[in-house]
Amino acid sequence: MQLRCSGFMDIRNFCIIAHIDHGKSTLADRMIEQTGTLQKRQMKEQLLDTMDLERERGITIKLQPVRMQHKDIELNLIDTPGHTDFRYEVSRSLAACEGAILLVDASQGIQAQTLAVLYMAMEHDLTIIPVLNKIDLPAADPERVSVEVMKLLGCKKEDILLISAKDGSGVVEVLDEVIDKIPPPSLELGTWNLDKGAKCQVPSAKGSRALIFDAVMDPYRGAVAYVRVVSGLFEKGQKVHLLGTKMQVEVMDVGHFAPSYASDKKITEGEIGYIVTGAKDVTHVRTGDTIASSQDLQPLPGYKEVQPMVFAGLYPSQTDDYQQLRESLEKLALNDAALKFEPERNAALGNGFRSGFLGLLHMDIVQERLEREHDCDLIITAPSVMYEVKLNSKSPASIVRASLIKADEPDVAMISNPADFPDPTVILEVREPWVKLEIVCRKEDVGSVMEITQKRRGVYSSLEYLDAELALLHFEVPLAGIVLDFFDQLKSSTAGYGSMSYEPIGYRAGDLVKMQILLLGEPSEALSTIVHKSEAQQAGSVICKMLKKSIPKAQYQIPIQAAIGAKIIARETLSAFRKDVTEKLYGGDVSRKQKLLKKQKKGKKRMKAMGKVTLTQEAFLAVLKR
Repeated sequence: MQLRCSGFMDIRNFCIIAHIDHGKSTLADRMIEQTGTLQKRQMKEQLLDTMDLERERGITIKLQPVRMQHKDIELNLIDTPGHTDFRYEVSRSLAACEGAILLVDASQGIQAQTLAVLYMAMEHDLTIIPVLNKIDLPAADPERVSVEVMKLLGCKKEDILLISAKDGSGVVEVLDEVIDKIPPPSLELGTWNLDKGAKCQVPSAKGSRALIFDAVMDPYRGAVAYVRVVSGLFEKGQKVHLLGTKMQVEVMDVGHFAPSYASDKKITEGEIGYIVTGAKDVTHVRTGDTIASSQDLQPLPGYKEVQPMVFAGLYPSQTDDYQQLRESLEKLALNDAALKFEPERNAALGNGFRSGFLGLLHMDIVQERLEREHDCDLIITAPSVMYEVKLNSKSPASIVRASLIKADEPDVAMISNPADFPDPTVILEVREPWVKLEIVCRKEDVGSVMEITQKRRGVYSSLEYLDAELALLHFEVPLAGIVLDFFDQLKSSTAGYGSMSYEPIGYRAGDLVKMQILLLGEPSEALSTIVHKSEAQQAGSVICKMLKKSIPKAQYQIPIQAAIGAKIIARETLSAFRKDVTEKLYGGDVSRKQKLLKKQKKGKKRMKAMGKVTLTQEAFLAVLKR
């Protein structure tokens, strides 16, 4: 049995979900305007996109909450990102809400990420309000897109709202619909004492708990937790416990987002707000943790641990900057729960960090944030994925580092760095991550989409039509096949109309091998890669050609070879400098010339036997940019 009280009936928590560039941030701007949350002179485009990076790229990277008032109802809105790499930000927002506005572009219609975020909202059992945006565009086709939305949601045509977030038409109707359709926060019976005619009081039995859905590091006030209060209330000066990290802190300040910090006396159950913890260590305030009034309370179900999909090495350009990079990554990881990193060493680049990301855009954003916000000068290695390597040894720790061994499977190592790949003789099988890939494209592009996907070892699952012109294709693909340039190829082959979304479906065994690069017959671990056997020859040929252009010449020939075990699969030869040792001769017998050339040849042979190729940073980076 559930009970609602007057304080709760006055609150609505909701978020806006949509595909990239369908107008989420613009709709949030108009809602802030219509509700008078900010004066007109304070408004600007993409108001909730606070990072310079977001404003420049025109995309939302971080979720951003704001509180508004409409018809005496408190509306807590969370603006979410649209790109598939930031889906974890979306899932955290959904967990803090009771409803979601599903925004669809009236000209483009349903796209791949529209489906992905909708399925996530349905998993959280949220009330969905369908809205068609950009109806003022000449290319808008509300009739066609309405049919797509009705087919997707099973709703009636009159349930779909038509708006233009750019000029503000229809936005008031959306706010009214939020109040009418989205339920207020609910309570379990028995948690609250109710005085006759009074609003909700402090709970007697269960104490206060709040879920942290985001956290940022304030240089002056320490860690600030963005919370959804689930029971009780929090106020300034209160001693609270972080149940996950077993920390006790004093609440320095509480408040709501307007959209900047607005201090309050307290924040109560059902509300979205912030708590300034004052914690100085970035690792103490974790996303998904519970803030509670007592350490004896049961933690709230947090978020499942996000698993990075793409791995790359981050190295400082100057070795002295290693400590600065470590501190910068720690601060960034507080605000970005999907970022994982651990120290590693590279023969060519020195000390750095092996970092895990959700995708290439996420990697690009992290790199740019480190360079801009933390003044780091970085070198980033080629992205790779995590592999599971099953070993036939009774003591795996003697073959690979103990930190790489999987906790629940002691004979399996988790490897993302090719340098850690063990000898083939101790490997039973290698498994690689696969993803379920959804692509939305025009019906005439189906053939080219199938072709580029199957070249990446993709397995076709099914095809369905959203309407007469729009197709939805389902594939299962190895993640390694799509992390580099697949999206670019998809856009090229569909004239820009294709969109994609993917989610992990686990690991599968494959014919995967470690390809080494040999310079003068010596393996260079910094350049080794893990590839599928069918793609090894092509990848090896490309790397050898790149190295031939970038390695400086020596006095002797340098063979550049790609090898799998003892088998050479590709080769290029870097020719030697030709020093003219006969230039001082001005005539005489030809034997004098031959004697000098023979002496030179002998010297080169000796140098080659003793020589080593030093892999420069320039040569290493040239290979990474292939």
